[in-house]
Amino acid sequence: MQNSIYNDRSTDAQLVAGCRRQNRLAQRCLYRRHYSKMLGICMRYTSHRDQAEDVLNRAFLKIFQKINEYEEQGNLRAWMATLTLRTAIDFVRSTIKYRQVMDFENEQDIPLDAAAINNLYAEDLYRLIQKLPATGRTVFSLNAVEGYTHREISEMLGININTSKWHLAQAKKQLRKWVVAMEKPEMKPDLKLAFLNKIT
Repeated sequence: MQNSIYNDRSTDAQLVAGCRRQNRLAQRCLYRRHYSKMLGICMRYTSHRDQAEDVLNRAFLKIFQKINEYEEQGNLRAWMATLTLRTAIDFVRSTIKYRQVMDFENEQDIPLDAAAINNLYAEDLYRLIQKLPATGRTVFSLNAVEGYTHREISEMLGININTSKWHLAQAKKQLRKWVVAMEKPEMKPDLKLAFLNKIT
């Protein structure tokens, strides 16, 4: 297989084959093709873009190292997203000291439909989530965006279930304050209203 086959018109299967041969051009093409989607995952678990790109680079290093484990019949993007999410969680666990809260009886979880998040412009969503404290940002992203349960989050992050619930409740309260304060140029009015309706 010649290097000329590795370009923006190459299939994922061709690029995967090249990556298994550790072909740098194939790796670069695969990186460019899936950059935006994987960066979006990283941005939900970091506080700024430079940090997200650092996590992204770590994720792609793992992707290239584990490319032989990818099964051809599977969804390549989903497989890459799983590795990227795990890398982001590893980063979170290495940089955050989670607050253990003992009494959560007065905290009520606020229902939030994940579809409402998808209605927001990506840049608005990332900007809001990145403003959250690291603990709240992580729990919110795992629960509201990725769909993990509090039990799963507690196992992933090494915290108890009530701690996860507390951080989620706090994150939703803070997000509501920020959404209410947003001006029209930052978000379409109808999307803003739809999102507000989902977190109240």
